Amino acid sequence: MWVANAAVRAVVRDGNTIYVGGDFTQVGPATGSGVPLDATSGEFPSSFPKVVGVVHAVVPDGAGGWYIGGDFANVGGVPRFNLAHVSSDLSVTDWNPGANDEVLELERSGSTVYATGLFTIVGAQARNGIAAIDATTGTTTGWNPAPNGGVGSIAVSGATVYVGGSFTSIGGESRNCIAALDATTGAAAPWNPGVTGPYPNVSLLVVSGATVYVGGNFTGIGGQPRLRIAALDAATGVATVWNPGSSDQVRDLVVQGSTVYACGYFTSIGGQSRKGIAALDATTGAATTWNPNSDGIVDALASSGSTLYVGGRFTSIGGQARGRLAAFDMSTGAIATWNPNADHNVFALAISGSTVYAGGYFTSIGGKARNYLAALDATTGAATAWNPNAGGPIRALTVSGSIVYAGGYFGWIGGQERSCIAALDATTGAATGWDPYANEFVFALMRSGSTMYAGGRFDALGSSRSGIGAVDVATGAVTAWNPNAIAEDYPFVNAIAVSGSTVYAGGLFTGIGGQPRNNLAALDATTGAATAWDPNANSEVHALAVNGFTVYVGGGFTHVGGQTRGRIAALDAATGSATNWDPAADHVVSALAVNGSTIYAGGMFNNIGGQTRVGIAALDAASGAATPWNANVRGAVRALAVSGLTIYAGGAFSSVGGQARSNFAALGLATLDVPGPADLPLSLRLENSPNPFRTMTSITYALRSEAQVTLEVFDLAGRLVATLLRDRRVTPGVHQVEFRRHGLPSGVYLGRLRLGRTVLNRKMLILE
Repeated sequence: MWVANAAVRAVVRDGNTIYVGGDFTQVGPATGSGVPLDATSGEFPSSFPKVVGVVHAVVPDGAGGWYIGGDFANVGGVPRFNLAHVSSDLSVTDWNPGANDEVLELERSGSTVYATGLFTIVGAQARNGIAAIDATTGTTTGWNPAPNGGVGSIAVSGATVYVGGSFTSIGGESRNCIAALDATTGAAAPWNPGVTGPYPNVSLLVVSGATVYVGGNFTGIGGQPRLRIAALDAATGVATVWNPGSSDQVRDLVVQGSTVYACGYFTSIGGQSRKGIAALDATTGAATTWNPNSDGIVDALASSGSTLYVGGRFTSIGGQARGRLAAFDMSTGAIATWNPNADHNVFALAISGSTVYAGGYFTSIGGKARNYLAALDATTGAATAWNPNAGGPIRALTVSGSIVYAGGYFGWIGGQERSCIAALDATTGAATGWDPYANEFVFALMRSGSTMYAGGRFDALGSSRSGIGAVDVATGAVTAWNPNAIAEDYPFVNAIAVSGSTVYAGGLFTGIGGQPRNNLAALDATTGAATAWDPNANSEVHALAVNGFTVYVGGGFTHVGGQTRGRIAALDAATGSATNWDPAADHVVSALAVNGSTIYAGGMFNNIGGQTRVGIAALDAASGAATPWNANVRGAVRALAVSGLTIYAGGAFSSVGGQARSNFAALGLATLDVPGPADLPLSLRLENSPNPFRTMTSITYALRSEAQVTLEVFDLAGRLVATLLRDRRVTPGVHQVEFRRHGLPSGVYLGRLRLGRTVLNRKMLILE
């Protein structure tokens, strides 16, 4: 599955299409935060070690591979703490020093890799912000300059290691923010430019021949007044006459012949207005006429031949749309067609041969712009051409036939003015004529027959409607149904579920349907009046799911249905009383999905069902205990949708199961109701949804290879009541078959799939 560059808050699957909505502006492949890119095409390999976390620094290993540093714990599925080595064959090597905090800069010199950062331990050795590591073994060497403050920048030239930071002592000598260290002993050399200014620091060092270029927060260095950028004599430490002056921090420099390319936070440098990036005369320090005019901060530069590669936080540079990565022809100054398109900040660039390694805070490269709403192909995971281009965040999605209904906070969608609620053509993405109009956020949409129920924070839905209303699916006209949610401040409805003639509503309110109801109510689908059902939740309700005679609720409450319940509960659909089911989450539950005997919960929790489960869990519908299924999300889950053998999760997370997955992921379902043989292939499954059901259910099965299949349904006495497939030759993949009740009495039935000697069973419940 492709991922999103910001939170996904609504997910629905229809056929082979997955619709996602939320706060994002781009969707793309899940690449992680460190990616090797072709220097010509910008494409990346089909397989490479994906970094889960942030990459701040990268240097070539001299043999086609890379040393990377940052804030991460996993590279290519291998545990690596803030330091790792990726070889030329794109595998993670055994080099594993490990740092106990972020690595900010790396330099390699011969057989040594130098690292700076926020760490105090590297390779089990005490090292305060700077360390030297054997490039082959990963062992921390004895080199230890022991600074008394932070070290952020480093450059190596021969036997000298230049360092910058916020220290006042390093290598056994007093040195203010900048020093030259002996590469063998770590002792400070006599070279001592000194730095002056309020809150001084040195954050950038680049050595070019006999010159050390310096950037940071200073007003004086090397005995001369210099504003944030300077050139120092590598022998004496005295500032040269080169004096561009910068309005803000300089992040990186590349020296190319008679030109010094600079990037950073500045808006002026070299005596000219320049945003984020500039070319400076290496002799005079004056800005040249070259002016790419970035619309955001530029953090990293790297050059190869006549090409300058640029990374940062911009979306436009050189007069072209570029997602945080770009390239320029240094001979002409023109922007190149190279356009990998990262979804978030790029902090580091390094070049080896025909490869540019990019590191940063991004999680996807090579994606497509999609404002708040996208459609993904369920087979390939990639975005389809469907692009309604919403004008604001999406919070609710539902699909009916050829129409996708969307709710959120927008004034424009599908090429038309639509306020917070709209119907979109599932083929073209164009808004239909259906236009109920809501004046504020729509958080929930639920269709039942000819009616679309909407919940949110609005006080107008077509006409005066507070928090909840109903719309005619055919005309878009708001019906007379008007439960009118009220609250001391501003009522809203987060979740809606429909069962028969009852509409369940959850949110933040003190009254609804003409009755006092705290945050949870059951409403008559005809009159809008509140029924006697009154669980009385003591805090906000975020999620609802109805399964047979049980209403599952999630939110921020600690008491509901007359019982203490930690943010998740099961309520009797007749009485509103809490059942004995009590998973007790330690934080908010935001999403619920029911699949047979398993209840999936998503939220901000770290513990639920008696087990450590972060963000998402599968709970036994009978006991409430967390099953062994453990997706291990790093972050929060806001939306869940079950389809066939897959559960789709959306939210604000960076990884799932140790893999780089930002804000959206597809996961295999938990175990079956009735286990098959112990050696059953994991890809061979039998499911049905909905379960329980009244009229019809879809039975889904998956095959690893072509097989001759028989699918039958039996009652509990063992009598055959339906044959859906008999000795049918079926291809590999996922298949669905409809099973209709056709007069069968309510009760438990067994679906049975036979493939040669293998038999799978599935319990199914038919309701009255």
